[in-house]
Amino acid sequence: MSKLWGGRFTKKTDQLVEEYTASILFDKELAEEDIQGSLAHIAMLAKCGIVPVADAERIKEGLLKVQERIQRGEMEFSVSDEDIHMNIEKALIEEIGPVGGKLHTGRSRNDQVATDMHLYLRRRVVEFVGMLHKLQLALLEQAKANLDTIIPGYTHLQRAQPILFAHHLMAYVSMFQRDIERLQDSYKRINVLPLGAGALAGTTFPIDRHFVAEQLGFDRVYENSLDAVSDRDFIIEFLSNASMIMMHLSRLCEEMVMWSSTEFAFIELDDAFCTGSSIMPQKKNPDVAELVRGKTGRVYGNLVGLLTVLKALPLAYNKDMQEDKEGMFDTVKTLQGALQLFAPMVSTMKVNRDRMRQAVNQDFSNATDIADYLVNKGIPFRQAHEIIGKTVLYCIQNKKYLLDLTLDEFKQFSELFDDNIYQVLQPEQVVNARNVYGGTASEQVAQAIGRAEEAVGKTEEWVQTHLDK
Repeated sequence: MSKLWGGRFTKKTDQLVEEYTASILFDKELAEEDIQGSLAHIAMLAKCGIVPVADAERIKEGLLKVQERIQRGEMEFSVSDEDIHMNIEKALIEEIGPVGGKLHTGRSRNDQVATDMHLYLRRRVVEFVGMLHKLQLALLEQAKANLDTIIPGYTHLQRAQPILFAHHLMAYVSMFQRDIERLQDSYKRINVLPLGAGALAGTTFPIDRHFVAEQLGFDRVYENSLDAVSDRDFIIEFLSNASMIMMHLSRLCEEMVMWSSTEFAFIELDDAFCTGSSIMPQKKNPDVAELVRGKTGRVYGNLVGLLTVLKALPLAYNKDMQEDKEGMFDTVKTLQGALQLFAPMVSTMKVNRDRMRQAVNQDFSNATDIADYLVNKGIPFRQAHEIIGKTVLYCIQNKKYLLDLTLDEFKQFSELFDDNIYQVLQPEQVVNARNVYGGTASEQVAQAIGRAEEAVGKTEEWVQTHLDK
């Protein structure tokens, strides 16, 4: 068969041009969505009397047979047929004859491919919300198991103040909650139907776009046909959201890499998520965490790449926009791989509580509490800050920690010190003194876990509701 659009042309397409312009090698990923959209389109054409019902039934049966061939891996995709749309339409015509050519009535590949990508991302967004939900559950279980585990809290990667390890993990629960909310919000802009916009101006056929939207589970249709075929904001938004998810994963990966090192030894990652060295038998490398950290860059690259492709493109469709898919597919695959591994990696992580406690006891992260102690005795904070700075310097010069000092040593710096200072400096006291909403006190962290579990339950409901579409 000649090309389905070949009537205008007198020469065959150069083979190198075919290979260069074809997208079938990657857009075959949209096969299911393309058939799903075509089934709704032909149902609409029959309903509106544009295509006879008998022809529509033959086309529907043919599409389902082509779908079965694809699902069985029996479909041979051809570069000469350019893209997934032409490959499927050609297979349909081979299956049922010339009547298959009626399927493309009232539509263009421009609105067809846009519809496919909306359908594709709609499903993926729901899946990713579900995966983030599982990761949150894993973090919550670790947090609940470590409500009495104290770890040094850091700023500038310097020990700052002791905090609950559960409090640290709950920070990531909050990050991933924002990621979930961004994905859920983006769903509103993904779940819009472009089909019926034609190549750019609509169609002369009396189609019913809202019927197609209802058939495919879209909430609404594009208001403007030019916008419908040229809009890729929904892909950019997904790539942006994916970049932030990968950034959050990468931050946690960085901490896992550090925490599992001999220098920290705060955690041990399960053997199933680590690899060894080819020449150093003692090594246990956190390769999953390192790879997720590294793959974050390629997701950023896909976002910047599409932004650059779309920069200064005139309306409506341009062939440049074929470049929207490979980065999207790559980001989906990259994010999917990371999230599939992350929840079990967190769940199986062993926490070295004794090592964490030892680290807390061997630093000056409780110094702020001495300043607060003196402030409560009437000394201005700035003056108290200077007193404690000198006290810490004395400790460093004498190779001591604050709890090692005698009361007489404390009184060198202020006569206001008394025996209560030793209670004030205990790590548990330091942690639980921060009993404010969002603070690290065990009471506050327990309440935060309860609020997070409520939010996680709502996420699960959202996923179940939207999986049905």
